[in-house]
Amino acid sequence: MSSNSLGHAVRLARETLPPMHPAGRPFVLGGAAATLVLRTLSKRLGLVAGLGTLATAAFFREPRRVPPTRSGVVVAAADGLVSLIEEATPPAELGLPPEPRTRVSVFLSVFDVHVQRVPASGKVDRVAYRPGKFLSADLDKASDDNERNSLLLRTDDGHELVVTQIAGLVARRIVCQVSEGDHLDAGATYGLIRFGSRVDTYLPPGSRVLVGKGQRTIGGETVIADLPQRN
Repeated sequence: MSSNSLGHAVRLARETLPPMHPAGRPFVLGGAAATLVLRTLSKRLGLVAGLGTLATAAFFREPRRVPPTRSGVVVAAADGLVSLIEEATPPAELGLPPEPRTRVSVFLSVFDVHVQRVPASGKVDRVAYRPGKFLSADLDKASDDNERNSLLLRTDDGHELVVTQIAGLVARRIVCQVSEGDHLDAGATYGLIRFGSRVDTYLPPGSRVLVGKGQRTIGGETVIADLPQRN
């Protein structure tokens, strides 16, 4: 194969295969090493380990997303299924008034992309982690009982927006890559949950929800709500 053909193949692979979140590299490298060792013992074991390594790489994929250009909207923080739309109080550890807000919950299966995206451009006012249980993430009480990590985001147009990563039945690790004071762009990756989880978005009063229960969302692209207009 010529160098030009090889270079074209590499570029094509980069454009076709989604990049991987850095948190997945140790798992994939470990799987690859295990595959090489097991292959020397048994081709069948090597094949199984190789397939497992590919599945792990797929789980940690971080596809590029193009957020909407119009302002005043909230985009989905995760890929998945809208499991609940209801009124609920934001996580107490954020220190917000205990007043109900519309909460849109997105459930992520093990087959969904598991990175979380910033729902709107703005500044991180608060980051709050709370340990908890590991109930199935599609249960109503998972929002209250499970391990979670919440962000209070002050959008560029002055709204308070809350987004919460919630561990699930299999998930045992929440990764949050941002800190208080950071300014984030809508659609940017800010965290990751391993393996099967849920993400709740609490909307400011007066927001108009644009998705329905049972609808699938694409993190960083699907518009889930219009924010209220500022007077």
